[in-house]
Amino acid sequence: MIDRLKYTLSLLEQQTVPKEKVIVILGPTASGKTKLAVQLAQRIDAEIISADSRQIYRRMDIGTGKDLSEYQDIPYHLIDIHEPGKRYHLGNFIADFHQAQQSISAKGKHTILCGGTGLYIQSVIQQSPYALIPSIEGLKELLLEYSEAELLKRLQEYTLPADFQIDLSTKKRIVRAIEILAFLKAHPHHLSTQRAIDSIVIGLNPPVETRRAHISRRLKQRLKEGFLEEVEKLLAEGLTHEQLQYYGLEYKYASLHLLGQLDYTAFITKLETEIHRYAKRQMTYFRKMEKDGIIIHWI
Repeated sequence: MIDRLKYTLSLLEQQTVPKEKVIVILGPTASGKTKLAVQLAQRIDAEIISADSRQIYRRMDIGTGKDLSEYQDIPYHLIDIHEPGKRYHLGNFIADFHQAQQSISAKGKHTILCGGTGLYIQSVIQQSPYALIPSIEGLKELLLEYSEAELLKRLQEYTLPADFQIDLSTKKRIVRAIEILAFLKAHPHHLSTQRAIDSIVIGLNPPVETRRAHISRRLKQRLKEGFLEEVEKLLAEGLTHEQLQYYGLEYKYASLHLLGQLDYTAFITKLETEIHRYAKRQMTYFRKMEKDGIIIHWI
């Protein structure tokens, strides 16, 4: 098996990597991203920014796979920065990322961006002028009540900017496109201040069977560590089942189990299947990033 750290260090030696250049480590769930990021940070004097859409929440530890002990003495950012129940969007991540990256650069250190949320990663390493456009209060909730056909008809009411590409793969993304177009119609001179960063991207891509084995083993370990107890504590704090299910996968199916809609065996089987599917979707998104012109050095 290839030594990931040696490969990464060799790759960095072959390229110019000044302190301002962000080193990105991405990959599907359970591929060992954090471990490699920490090993690399120890060798090159770096700090790590998490690109994980759920690890920002405090006390959602086991279900999100924070594994904070794995960071050892390496400072990390964008983990445990919000209370559960708060919605966190792409625009929030972009702003928080730039603030963290500037703080790390001011210390004269390298920045490692590590995670599996491809949309977050792509939004900061490529110019994405529409990502910071805010939601319009009440509009999203209204639009979600429409059928997909009605939403597509509504899209035709807007004039699309030449560089604006709409993702029609899900109802949620169609709604977001309408939000953006409605905002631009009301603010025709709006200009985003977002900037892309200079980066080098390293991707971890273990064989599918290896990845599946890691996912299954990790799920069993998290259940032993008290994942369901973690969910019960969040509910006791006042989180609703609806809020938990918004966070997807682990929390969604744990909620359904605790509500009595899934017995324990069905809960485990369904959750494991969905995590495997999620890992596959992550890889699909990373391949899309490559089609969009991002060079990923795969290990």
